[in-house]
Amino acid sequence: MQRYFVDHDAVNMDQREVKITGDDVGHIAKVMRSSPGDSLICCDQDGNCFLVKIKQIGKDHVLCQIVEPIGEDRELPVSVFIAQGLPKGDKMEWVIQKGTELGAFGFIPFTSSRTVVQLDAKKEQKRLERWSKIAKEAAEQAHRRRLPTVSPVHSWNDMLKLGADYDLALIAYENEQTTSLYEKVARLPKDKKILLMVGPEGGFSEKEVQEAVANGFQSVMLGKRILRTETASLYGLSCLSFYYEQM
Repeated sequence: MQRYFVDHDAVNMDQREVKITGDDVGHIAKVMRSSPGDSLICCDQDGNCFLVKIKQIGKDHVLCQIVEPIGEDRELPVSVFIAQGLPKGDKMEWVIQKGTELGAFGFIPFTSSRTVVQLDAKKEQKRLERWSKIAKEAAEQAHRRRLPTVSPVHSWNDMLKLGADYDLALIAYENEQTTSLYEKVARLPKDKKILLMVGPEGGFSEKEVQEAVANGFQSVMLGKRILRTETASLYGLSCLSFYYEQM
């Protein structure tokens, strides 16, 4: 069943109604060719999801009646944020799309010493809009309850300050030979926040790893092979999913 994400103020629990606006109106009316009486799933920003039935399809909104809340939860038991060194081409789109499918709670693009891509304010805004749209579509397809956040591009100094905000802050480093991802999460219970930082093409410099560790990050290896930047975060998410959901 098709799923749509809405803002807080779109849900009226007193009237038991949900009002869908924006681009989703055209998708419902023209792409899905839905009609009054058809059922949808709507999720708000807190992860509350509802089975609804369409009451009215207008030019700029779709009004739905709430039938019942949906209790099924497909979210990871831990909140995993992916800090991704800004890669070349459309690799960031791939990371966001597949990372959303794998359960990432949010994405933080950043620049570091080996970052090739440089975005001015106008280009960054356009990229953020596209990345957010990709995250939304992927979350709907994967039947997520929550819409992952996509943060503005951070500088390296901004990233170093984030380590203290998480229960576990990790930096994936190809020269790490002893400490595995498993070792770091083995003692971390569910319902915690994890930040996994992955470098751009070329990885991190030794100086950057030292700075990150000095600011609360812990260096880990992601298996025995060298991974591409767009593969590393997805590998990490897959490992965390297996550990917390299946082990």
